[in-house]
Amino acid sequence: MLEARSLTKCYSSIPAVNEVSFAIERGQVLGYLGPNGSGKSTTVKMITGLLEPSRGQILFDGVSIRADLVAYKRRLGYVPEEPNLYPHLTGLEYLDLVGCLRGLDTAAVARKSKDLLELFSLFPSRHSPIASYSKGMRQRLLISAALLHNPDIIVFDEPLSGLDVTTALVFRKLVATLAAEGKIILYSSHVLEVVEKVCTHVLVLHKGNVVGHSSIAEIHRLASKPSLEQVFAELTQQTDTEVTARGIVDVMKA
Repeated sequence: MLEARSLTKCYSSIPAVNEVSFAIERGQVLGYLGPNGSGKSTTVKMITGLLEPSRGQILFDGVSIRADLVAYKRRLGYVPEEPNLYPHLTGLEYLDLVGCLRGLDTAAVARKSKDLLELFSLFPSRHSPIASYSKGMRQRLLISAALLHNPDIIVFDEPLSGLDVTTALVFRKLVATLAAEGKIILYSSHVLEVVEKVCTHVLVLHKGNVVGHSSIAEIHRLASKPSLEQVFAELTQQTDTEVTARGIVDVMKA
């Protein structure tokens, strides 16, 4: 189980994330939602060990990840929002590098890299520099790298960015299959329709605070709304989107 207890991160005494607590069991997918500036990215950086909390702690199987951060990261797969790759490397070289840094067997890395590149339709471009890859290709390479070492915990931060329709459909099935394999999955995204379909639970942040946290079915029941998009708008006190859209068009016509 991955657990956050009273997780808080402050910048100049102002909390970007404030007393956030949640737990993800094996086989569960937690959708992590919130408007821009709500604290999603800050939480993801703390969960992945890239940022140290101001207060609170993160536990994996009951032990603080800070007790042995290197060991924790060995069991973590992370697809970041921004594809910070090495543009001069080829796709195959990048996966080789990731495998080497993770201390994986060379033969296993070669076999897995070939298979993943084929499954993600990257094999024909395996010897091309990443600089020549499209945004969607880079995203597929990031996902391949995150799964190469068969991690127990997987953090997806806006994973559908740049993916074509077919790959996005494959990815949805992939998340469900990973959960069925007992993986612990944190899924941070703005695409509410996909979150509704792939996540078992959802947590909604607003200005660094938790304003909703339950199973998808329970949030629907409590909020009496037919879609997660409407629940999200209610919980985060979003403006009336129809009124805003009408206002924009009226300004255009004025």
